[in-house]
Amino acid sequence: MTDGNGEVRADPIDVLRRRTSEKWALHGDDVLPMFVAETDFPLAPPIRRALERALADGDTGYVAVGDDRAASAISRFARDRWGWEPDPEHMLTTTDVGIVIVEALRALVEPGDGVIIMPPVYPPFPDFVREAGGVPVSVPLVDDGTAWSIDLDGVETALAAGARAVLLCSPHNPLGLVHPRGVLEALADLAGRHGAFVVSDEIHAPLAHAGVGFTPFLSVSEAAREHGVAALSGSKAFNLAGLKCACITTASERTRALVARRPTEELVARAGLFGVIATQAGFDESRDWLDASLATVEANVALLERLLAERLPDVTMRRPHASYLAWLDFRRAGWGDDPADAALRQARVALANGPAFGAEGRGFARLNLACAPDVLAAAVDRLARVRPASPTR
Repeated sequence: MTDGNGEVRADPIDVLRRRTSEKWALHGDDVLPMFVAETDFPLAPPIRRALERALADGDTGYVAVGDDRAASAISRFARDRWGWEPDPEHMLTTTDVGIVIVEALRALVEPGDGVIIMPPVYPPFPDFVREAGGVPVSVPLVDDGTAWSIDLDGVETALAAGARAVLLCSPHNPLGLVHPRGVLEALADLAGRHGAFVVSDEIHAPLAHAGVGFTPFLSVSEAAREHGVAALSGSKAFNLAGLKCACITTASERTRALVARRPTEELVARAGLFGVIATQAGFDESRDWLDASLATVEANVALLERLLAERLPDVTMRRPHASYLAWLDFRRAGWGDDPADAALRQARVALANGPAFGAEGRGFARLNLACAPDVLAAAVDRLARVRPASPTR
């Protein structure tokens, strides 16, 4: 499972192709799938053992109201890794982060209210806003040519014009951007001054890279606690998306009361019991495995940088600081607005389509680095053979 370098080894390709999840079922066996955010790593041993015990016991029923195993494990992890200990009494277990976002927005805004999103961003964000009855308001991230950042002036303008909430991606998908504490403090202050709310999707938070300090939004200030709701989950860190477990997290009596207006018993009942069991085993017992998996990802980041320089010099990447996703810039390479289309048709490599992340994603594609290094090298080799329709030189 781990090698001599303290890294997690991905499963062999023949084993991976037996999986029936989206990553491996959507395309044929001639495609290298590197699009959706699933990992190629085997389950952490403590998670596997916990699930095997549950199967042996026939423990396959509903999640009990008041079951705080997932919330308590996340709280302990947050205390030890981020210096912030959310109160499990302020955490409600439910299905997944998408449901957390939708239900939090339903609790916090009225139908027709504007909700700020910050493209390029996780493609379902506008759909989550609409499902909750809101209207997406785009305030793109600022790109200064070397780094991305939140456009605080743009956020303030949108809030002054009537937007009632901000949907924050922290760390930011697809960029691997970890927002600095000062920026989060400023965002919380803006929400407080305009009587708005911030819903912070922190699904990638456990995947901050070595030496990078993640700051939970609800930890930064009293304004953040009074105006914020966070979505926390182990689904990306431990590859548990199909088991269905996440937590709606609040840090003030005010936001807790607002969330409590939603059908909380039904929200709990819709969570997966296996998700609860796996989440506890992940955050409490699988931290060494998580660190080893991140070491693998970070080694792959360095490998990808080298491979791009050697094989695809017109394709660039800014080093991500969290998660296992690489945001690739194909604009100089002349691959058009949607490089993932050419990658799939000509190279049989499935990347995530850049324009799906917003207009700011034109000319980009997202690549999943949570794989074996030889698979990553094979993917770059295939991509290097693509002949774009409109080369720049």
